[in-house]
Amino acid sequence: MKNINLQGKKTTRHGFGEALVELGEKHDNVVVFGGDITGSVMTSFFQKKFPERFFSIGIAEQNATTIATGMALSGKIAFFSSYSAFAAFRNADQLRVSVCYNNANVKIGGGHSGITVGPDGATHQSLEEVSFLRALPNMTVVVPCDYNEAKKATIAIGEMYGPAYIRFGRSSVPLFTTDETPFTLGKAEVFREGADVAIVACGLMVWPALLAAEELKKNLGIEARVINNHTIKPIDGETLTKAAVECGCIVTAEEHQVYGGLGSAVAEVVVKNAPVPMEFVGMKDRFGTSGEPEELLEKFDLNWQAIYASTLKVIERKNNGNCEYRPLTDIPKYEK
Repeated sequence: MKNINLQGKKTTRHGFGEALVELGEKHDNVVVFGGDITGSVMTSFFQKKFPERFFSIGIAEQNATTIATGMALSGKIAFFSSYSAFAAFRNADQLRVSVCYNNANVKIGGGHSGITVGPDGATHQSLEEVSFLRALPNMTVVVPCDYNEAKKATIAIGEMYGPAYIRFGRSSVPLFTTDETPFTLGKAEVFREGADVAIVACGLMVWPALLAAEELKKNLGIEARVINNHTIKPIDGETLTKAAVECGCIVTAEEHQVYGGLGSAVAEVVVKNAPVPMEFVGMKDRFGTSGEPEELLEKFDLNWQAIYASTLKVIERKNNGNCEYRPLTDIPKYEK
């Protein structure tokens, strides 16, 4: 590993909230819009520091996004944050037409994303938003892996021009990057070198990917390259193509549906530039359920063990030839 060590746990939402304050201190045209959940998505940090630049719109995501667009078109750097289930889907029309069609300088913070929202259940466990958002022209989509990266990513989207969406969660997740860990929008980072297989992950699945790689090395001598693909759009085609060519097979891992998310984005790059066998770790075309975060990650196979098993499978496919026939029974189906 590149001096990557676990430093405890911390929430990505705190990284988002603290970065907003830093942006506000640096740029006096940063404005933030919130609903009635500012304490949940940590926009309360900005509200406390810059009350004159914070606007509470109430439980009205569509209105907040439209107002943010107007402010952005008037020269402001406009942030709005709510739960991803609402920030991405309830105001889908506003994101598409008001924000992206106008290429407005609006930044959306999608909080409480993924299965780890836990007890809130399926309605609040946003597992499909990346597939929608990355299809929108002009939209940048970022899924940071830990607190430090969430902070860097928030500052980065605040200092770029154009629409952007950052996805972060509620629960504490492993903290393993540092202030010195490289981060550039649109540039995937190789966190572990290897040439037998490439594991491409984003968000909270990056740490399990590193754990799986260590177990593969310890148990079987397999050297897995682990890539933190934090920016889903624009995607780093160069790094991914290089991994496909040098490793010969790829596993993707995400806290998201296997359809349309990171795995699909990587597959689009690979099939065009260097077709190799791929396996996908993620939600298998089903909704979540209520439970504690760790229980749900285990139930839906969003862990290092699932990445480990998928890695063995994809290496076997590579060894059998890149053009192996895949039976229809291997396509993910809805599981009751």
